[in-house]
Amino acid sequence: MTDKTDFTKSLDAYRASRGSFRLVDVPELQYLMIDGHGDPNTAPEFAEAVAALYPVAYTLKFASKRELGRDYVVPPLEGLWRADDMDSFTAARDKSRWDWTLLLMVPDWIDSARYAAAVEQVRAKKDRPTRLDDVRLETLDEGPCVQTLHVGAFDDEAPVLAQLHHEFMPSQGLRFAGHHHEIYLSDRRRVAPEKMRTILRQPVSADV
Repeated sequence: MTDKTDFTKSLDAYRASRGSFRLVDVPELQYLMIDGHGDPNTAPEFAEAVAALYPVAYTLKFASKRELGRDYVVPPLEGLWRADDMDSFTAARDKSRWDWTLLLMVPDWIDSARYAAAVEQVRAKKDRPTRLDDVRLETLDEGPCVQTLHVGAFDDEAPVLAQLHHEFMPSQGLRFAGHHHEIYLSDRRRVAPEKMRTILRQPVSADV
């Protein structure tokens, strides 16, 4: 039987605790990525982006198991979020102003040729995703980050982020060094909002 790797258990970058901020050095990781803009609750392109990522991710997983003998759990959906004014994440929560990149991590043994083959397999299907051509394979090197676990609805993240941005980071002499990053450990289709678990991550550097 092929061992199945679960990166949420083997990588320290997927560990966080509720109620505390932790510095973690996130290694360079490879992701399927797709960009978009606007409120994730109302922007059609958000749902279309999710629908484009997963068929490619699972095609890669099955090819890895079949051709390489290396099986793994498809990691949780992640998102990079950015806005011209960081207060739109905390005080204002103006989601219409957000730009985002959705991510699904893929193992480093998946190369560009195998990725291209997976995209072509998905393209050949009758119900191929409308945004398939917008998916790309890219690495992300975040390095030092502060992260915590948020339990609850997405709209309840604001106080946690405000504490991170305005209290913890200044107290540690840290400044922003990358985009706000979220890792969705819960399936929002099956879990009540108040029970959803989300890792909140902020890349940082020393404030010199």
